[in-house]
Amino acid sequence: MNDTLVRVEKGTADAEELAAVTAVLLARAAAGNGPEAPARPRRSSAGWRRLERTPGFRAPHSWQG
Repeated sequence: MNDTLVRVEKGTADAEELAAVTAVLLARAAAGNGPEAPARPRRSSAGWRRLERTPGFRAPHSWQG
């Protein structure tokens, strides 16, 4: 059984890089939940548009295309 806490999935990380990531994760875990932020209202629709619902023509100077 492998008892490592952190595993590098892609690329190579040396001991110093793993120690830095571990320190950040431990600091975040130790901080716990601070004062709760006010709840944001949830969107009732998606923030993106489906391509099949967009018009077929866009002007050549349009920033969307």
